[in-house]
Amino acid sequence: MKQLVNALGKLNRGRRASAVIALCAMAAMALPAQPTIITFEAPGGEGTSAYSINTAGTIAGDCNDTSGVHHGFVRAASGTITTFDAPSAGTAIAEGTFASSINTAGAIAGSFYDAIREYHGFVRAASGTITTFDAPGGGTDPNEGTYASSVNTAGTIAGYYLDVGVVYHAFVRAASGTITTFDAPGAGTGAGQGTIASSINMAGTIAGFYYDAGNVSHGFVRAASGTTTTFDAPGAGTAIGEGTFATSINTAGTIAGYYYDAGFVCHGLVRAANGTIATFDAPGAYLGTFATSINTDGAIAGYYIGPSDLSHSFVRSAAGTITAFAANSLASSINSEGDVTGSVYGPSGLPHGYLLTR
Repeated sequence: MKQLVNALGKLNRGRRASAVIALCAMAAMALPAQPTIITFEAPGGEGTSAYSINTAGTIAGDCNDTSGVHHGFVRAASGTITTFDAPSAGTAIAEGTFASSINTAGAIAGSFYDAIREYHGFVRAASGTITTFDAPGGGTDPNEGTYASSVNTAGTIAGYYLDVGVVYHAFVRAASGTITTFDAPGAGTGAGQGTIASSINMAGTIAGFYYDAGNVSHGFVRAASGTTTTFDAPGAGTAIGEGTFATSINTAGTIAGYYYDAGFVCHGLVRAANGTIATFDAPGAYLGTFATSINTDGAIAGYYIGPSDLSHSFVRSAAGTITAFAANSLASSINSEGDVTGSVYGPSGLPHGYLLTR
């Protein structure tokens, strides 16, 4: 699990665990078209983390209550925030409901931690109805189980599960509820190894990464037909914990992600549907550049870590121009309008949701 948290940085739950962020007041830099940045809090929360924004500007994420229990939330474009809990979600500290992704219809996919600390997947319809599910083969011990990463317009969900041997396997769940599991070619079969599905697009194409037998990560893209192609960013390291991580795929099949080089420094990447890979670094990046989301226009949102371990969110246009904003923040998602959501950390160390609009 530690490897997964390090790999995802905001991917999924890993985004909330960036221990290198210094506590600093938010400082915003102007972007073209006079963008607006607002922060928000889920009601009753002591820490709000935003993870996904759809075309309508609706945001999904989760918050902690005063007892340290997690609750999912959905924030309408009007600013109204509704919190929710998956059935059977645990009610002790660190347990509860975690929302990962929202589609254009307002359906939310995520996971919940039950009272024995096993994970289960869920999908919440825009009406509020919640359906829970488990991938076949998922383990039943603490920290094992099913994690839902991404939901597309059709309601198809991609994610992964941990089996009883603590090996990762990917899955795709159709809107009908049918679940298909798969492993990328070359995925390791030892504890902490295996396949993780990060993102699914409208065509049902899935992007993700896998750890091989040497605990090196490689990217993959899986067509809806099941054909899987693996790839490595040029310059990716080949030692334990290094390698290539695919985090997001858009409708054109373009993938955003990042890679760790041989010096364990992280760099952003964008892979075109034809397989061409371009790498990039945000200006001011010192310890690394992490691309977390790509929209239909090819614009990428992410964050970088500069000197003094201070993080900043950024947007990279399809042309390659990178603009930074919001010190001490993590950008999680960018929609087709170019709106960005994520989390910013205040002096108390607690996260607050933010929305950047143009």
